[in-house]
Amino acid sequence: MPQLVDSDDTTPLLRDDASSDDSQDEDYKSRWRSIRVMYFTMFLSSVGFTIVITSLWPYLQKIDDSANASFLGWVVAAYSLGQMVASPIFGLWSNYRPRREPLVCSIFINLSANIYYAYAYLPKTNNKFHMLMSRAFVGFGAGNVAVVRSYVAGATSLKERTNAMANMSACQALGFILGPALQAGLSFVGEHGVTVKIIDLQLNMYTAPALLAAFFGLINILLVLLVLREHRVDDHGRQIRAINYTSEDSADINEETEETIDQVAVVTSNVLFFIIMFIFAVFETIATPLSMDMFAWTRREAVLYNGIIICCIGFESILVFLVVKVASQRVGDRPVLLVGLAIIFCGFFILLPWGNHYPKIQWADLKNNTLVSQIASNSSLEPTGCPSEQTWCQYTPAINLAQYITSDILIGVGYPACNVMSYTLYSKILGPKPQGVYMGWLTASGSGARTLGPVFVSQVYTLVGPRWAFSLICGMVVGAIILLSSVYHRFIAFSVRHGRTVE
Repeated sequence: MPQLVDSDDTTPLLRDDASSDDSQDEDYKSRWRSIRVMYFTMFLSSVGFTIVITSLWPYLQKIDDSANASFLGWVVAAYSLGQMVASPIFGLWSNYRPRREPLVCSIFINLSANIYYAYAYLPKTNNKFHMLMSRAFVGFGAGNVAVVRSYVAGATSLKERTNAMANMSACQALGFILGPALQAGLSFVGEHGVTVKIIDLQLNMYTAPALLAAFFGLINILLVLLVLREHRVDDHGRQIRAINYTSEDSADINEETEETIDQVAVVTSNVLFFIIMFIFAVFETIATPLSMDMFAWTRREAVLYNGIIICCIGFESILVFLVVKVASQRVGDRPVLLVGLAIIFCGFFILLPWGNHYPKIQWADLKNNTLVSQIASNSSLEPTGCPSEQTWCQYTPAINLAQYITSDILIGVGYPACNVMSYTLYSKILGPKPQGVYMGWLTASGSGARTLGPVFVSQVYTLVGPRWAFSLICGMVVGAIILLSSVYHRFIAFSVRHGRTVE
């Protein structure tokens, strides 16, 4: 069991007498200032992903004519792959060294990668590969999410943990909302923009967002260096010496290792988190092609309407995070996670095609080849509806707009609830031990899901349609519910498991 820090000249005191009140108050303020820096870091991590996401394709086409839609998929996946590789590395680093080190290093990589992205047009050949590498390095820098979550988990008591994790997830959701908004705001710079000859920089609507993300990274580094302090508290909120503060703490570490972590609960948490992130990756990937196929929306309409829907889901998620804080205090974390999975199941079940109405087939009403060629040659028009090469379009009923909107609302409730509860329960299962590596694996499992999800849904949806794709997702959610139910009794806090705290 961790020991309270003894009095010395370098570490904070923790006493019951009145003389220590000022010291405890300052520790508390410093601890929460540091936690808020972690909130900001999480916010910037999500902004870094979304601030260029809507302009990736036109920028890629602009700098390299040989790039196709398949290569765009690799560019998008590169971020998650980079994060998946980096998360365990930074997590391990944070277990043995002050967290400032992996945080500053990762943010600097992220900052540099965004500048690299802004200059991806400069090489004379292979520009698409330079963009691919820049996004991979941006994702590698975002591997600090594991450090951020392990820090917050170690710096909060059991009572504070759910609120802190919910706040952090809300900051992440806010980043996902503001990223595309910042990109839209910078679109006024235009496609050509201005050229800064002294540094050979083309400042336009594609490069400006990346440079803004780099500027945010610089601010983040300064905050980490100037404000962040190492803090670690036990399950009751009492200040104890940080495990990675100094090598003299080996005695404390040895005592803690006598109480083991429930590895079954740890593995199950990673599997559940993979499923949750996989499902959401499928949802965000399929939204645009599904709406274009089912509602005969043009590309512009699909981007506009789905952008509005995603923005609304983002605000909905923030409200869900606030509700989750109250709900978890009243009924506990495990029931909230279970209910969240049930809501996600309902969201995808509603999306299953029913009825006798079928989607519009592209060009099905055009019999005259001359007319087809005339319309195809007109750049102001584009084919709409379900592509004829997708044979399932001819026999699969259409999904109507009410189904689509209802599903969006339900998934917008279920996903954030599952997301924050996954991290909260995971951190409580791990207890006071160093969580860097464990959080790294959890983040890596989520990144792996975000890489595989789009590949899965693009193949299944294209080949056999939404009925099979969403039926398989429903099956995965049912499997997750059964898995959680089977280990429900093991999803308890470390201190509860070892009898130091009553649940």
